[in-house]
Amino acid sequence: MSNVTSVLTQAKALSEQEQQELLTQLEEHLVLGSQVAQVTKEVKEMRFSKGRVCCHCNGTDVVRNGKNKGVQRYLCRSCKKSFSDLTNSATYKSKKTLDKWLRYAKCILNGYSIRKSAEIVEINIATSFYWRHKILNCISEFLGIGSVDGLVEADETFFRLSYKGNHSKSKGFTMPRKPYLRGPKSKKSENEEPKPRGISRNQVAVMCAIDRTGNIISELICNGRMKYKDVERLFKGRIEENSTLCIDSHKSYIRLDNNFDVDIQKIETGKFKKGIYHIQHINSYHSRLKKWMDGFNGVATKYLANYMYWFKWIELFKTDKDSMKCKRLFIQSHVSYSNTKIKDFKNRKPLYI
Repeated sequence: MSNVTSVLTQAKALSEQEQQELLTQLEEHLVLGSQVAQVTKEVKEMRFSKGRVCCHCNGTDVVRNGKNKGVQRYLCRSCKKSFSDLTNSATYKSKKTLDKWLRYAKCILNGYSIRKSAEIVEINIATSFYWRHKILNCISEFLGIGSVDGLVEADETFFRLSYKGNHSKSKGFTMPRKPYLRGPKSKKSENEEPKPRGISRNQVAVMCAIDRTGNIISELICNGRMKYKDVERLFKGRIEENSTLCIDSHKSYIRLDNNFDVDIQKIETGKFKKGIYHIQHINSYHSRLKKWMDGFNGVATKYLANYMYWFKWIELFKTDKDSMKCKRLFIQSHVSYSNTKIKDFKNRKPLYI
């Protein structure tokens, strides 16, 4: 009996959980291990697809500058600074090996928590948090806000304004509103203030637009109810002329047809479609987004934009094979220049467009 046949026979005798664990181990050692050299080469090719460009000043007068520990260095003759293929990328200045980063990219694709990702990759929980947002920062730079054209559906959705993580991390932080109560609800007293209904400043408006070819825009635009100026700021230069925009009856869209060269198709309240025009795709996108966000048990508003891009990336590449997604995410997180530091997380503000 050959070694392969023997291994297969033993694998069949394992339980379903043990077989899954074996498959994971094989993938990490064989697939991810062999991808390190390949993805490094592809990162270099994509970064320098239009010639060597300095990651510090975007200068193009770049020459080779020897190697350091086997890593090729470059020198920019414009700013006199040196850099490597991975400078100002997600893994820049990381002391961990690239195979760990590939494993972490897979954890991101699976939507694992920061704690679970840390256990799988064998890193600290704080490191797991920074890795997540380093990758997401770079993915946000790579994807950009985007644009839409043709038949476009647009609508807004809301998330609760959250100051999660500020209480214990920032000594000078003062809660700008009364805290939300959790646990068993007591009977309402006579002196208790009534809870505000509808849209308030304690909610964050996220505007989404999607066209029939799959292009997506998903951005934080304001706190509370959006106004026309918020919608105008989002669509200015990002929707092609002669497009058809399908919207609901919100009054913030009223002046779009006057200031943008687009055809407005308004779906009245209580109706689902108007001939071939509808907003079912964008409503479905919101439904999937909300369901996906529920798995994180609340996200601090200052990091919410990263999660919007995370979900946007999942939607854009959802038809790819799982084996290709990890590689694609890792490569794309190294193409754009983004040098994220720890202090950037501590001082971050919500990223409204």
